[in-house]
Amino acid sequence: MDQGAPPAKLRTGFTTGACATAAAVAAGGALLTGRWTDPVQIRLPRGAEASFALATFRTGEGWAEAAVIKDAGDDPDVTHGATVVARVEHGAPGSGVTFRAGPGVGIVTRPGLPIPPGEPAINPVPRRMMAEALTTLAEACGTAADFEVRVSIPGGEALALRTWNPRLGIEGGLSILGTTGIVRPFSCAAWIASIHRGIDVARACGLVHAVGSTGATSERAAQRHFGLPDHAMLDMGDFAGGMLKYLRRHPIPRVTIAGGFGKLTKLAQGALDLHSSRSQVDLTRLARRAGDLIPVQERGTVWNSALQLLEVAGPELAQRIAGDALVTARALLGAAPIELDAMVVDRGGRILAIADRDGSRRP
Repeated sequence: MDQGAPPAKLRTGFTTGACATAAAVAAGGALLTGRWTDPVQIRLPRGAEASFALATFRTGEGWAEAAVIKDAGDDPDVTHGATVVARVEHGAPGSGVTFRAGPGVGIVTRPGLPIPPGEPAINPVPRRMMAEALTTLAEACGTAADFEVRVSIPGGEALALRTWNPRLGIEGGLSILGTTGIVRPFSCAAWIASIHRGIDVARACGLVHAVGSTGATSERAAQRHFGLPDHAMLDMGDFAGGMLKYLRRHPIPRVTIAGGFGKLTKLAQGALDLHSSRSQVDLTRLARRAGDLIPVQERGTVWNSALQLLEVAGPELAQRIAGDALVTARALLGAAPIELDAMVVDRGGRILAIADRDGSRRP
């Protein structure tokens, strides 16, 4: 490839909510008119129109069903290529548009989400998109918009195990999501939104302690150490700022930030986005922080990595970094009533340091 060529533009895709709406519109149209429209057009929440090809379509006595294959564009979405199915049938007079979860779509079981417990995990914007589109169809046909919409995703129960759904209390499958209808490649917004929903669920369930972790290893170590349930674990990833800013407005009594030495070193430096492409460890600064912990004969060394410095300085450096990370986090939380601590975990899952707000080791 020509190294001077500009990077290729990444393709956008469509949310599960947009796909479900397209399938529901196609099925609703066939139910009312006996005719299928393929491809089918829908209006997205911000006014643009989008066209979807139907993967399958069929009718039965009093119902019609269509399916759309989700194209997430160039985003590494777990539901890319999934089949989103909507079956539409006539509802009871006066019932309006109601929703059911078919196979592969989850049921909400905990409070704190935009949908109450007992309801199918079809978020408010996709519900509105489907209801408005079906109402428009019914009005054009001179009939009432009383429909039951059953959304399914074959294989969705297995796919959901690779998402936040189990810890959020969404059981049995995936969620039908989307606020714009569009999936933007490698969007940070989707991850941060998931962190926010995790905080909402933890608060609604009355949890008094949650953990924001940078990865699976630190999450397992913290969960084991504190004996916390799954829904107390916030998959913070690199988005320390996104988590802390939301906690400032929606506090949980105690929060532990858990992560590897390098990630927490970046937080200690003041970075709020810990991704390697957006923040780097300042090795000169880290060496100064290690100070007297570095043997005299090593103090002129040019360090290659944070882990190399940690090996030479020992676990007391991890303790100092945990305390420094708390300073950054506490500054962002402001006066929020949150007891904060930080945990440094090595790559093998061993806890190197735990610091409370004073930087002291917690038992």
